[in-house]
Amino acid sequence: MSDEHRPKSQEPKKGYLQKDEDAYLSEQPKLEADGYAPGQSLKNKIAVITGGDSGIGAATAILFAKEGAQVVLVHYESDADAERTAQRISEVGKEPVVFDTDIGDEGAVAELASKITEKFPKIDILVNNAGEQHVHEHLQDITAAEFTRTFQTNVLGMFMLTKALFMSLSQNAAIINTASITAYAGAPTLIDYSASKGAIVSFTRSLSQNKDVLEKGIRVNAVAPGPIWTPLIPSTFNEDQLKTWGKTTPMGRAGQPYEVAPAYLYLASGASQYVTGQTVHVNGGRIING
Repeated sequence: MSDEHRPKSQEPKKGYLQKDEDAYLSEQPKLEADGYAPGQSLKNKIAVITGGDSGIGAATAILFAKEGAQVVLVHYESDADAERTAQRISEVGKEPVVFDTDIGDEGAVAELASKITEKFPKIDILVNNAGEQHVHEHLQDITAAEFTRTFQTNVLGMFMLTKALFMSLSQNAAIINTASITAYAGAPTLIDYSASKGAIVSFTRSLSQNKDVLEKGIRVNAVAPGPIWTPLIPSTFNEDQLKTWGKTTPMGRAGQPYEVAPAYLYLASGASQYVTGQTVHVNGGRIING
């Protein structure tokens, strides 16, 4: 619902403002807050961000760079979006390292981890943000292959990369996973996606209590965005659905990627040193228990 990767069958190849999407997009997703004054809270930190090409991942990558982090940006096929985000990171004074990888493929993840650790032996922040979703009104339309693929990207990929990079995570590192409001409220047209996000919440809670994790002082948390205006939305929902996107929240509007990124910054920085196993909800005012 708010992750960065569109389903492969629907993913534009040239960036998120495609001609067939112009009717749906009244504005481009906003990645940066106006007048932001960085505090260098991530100075000299190494941050790996999957799904970092656009939307929430891009906004988080740019914000981390502004705060002094060296960003390793991982994306899948969205070359134009990744290039645009990398360019912006360069403009704020940090040179990103960019990898194109299918996070749902075990061999690809192993190769990615090897390349990352060869360049950066110690990693301070891991943001597991890559994901995909498929909209179906009818249960019978969800195939086993599609259900499996959703879990491969959203859950298995997160697990594989975390495991592959674990020995390279520094003492007191931060792992931040992207969950979703759908993990708590459900979504009738996003059954497999919602189920995968529920798994991410449980993965986050369980990993935060793991002996190996605790011994290294690693904090593991999640962010659960609500309706956020990202490239994922116009590529998966129809025009009628987009007209009311986010308007049922108490704040009466969809959020922007730059409004979610500070939650990742908080969980990545020393400001949250006594926070682990938790989920931060950024959803326009929806009350979620859990």
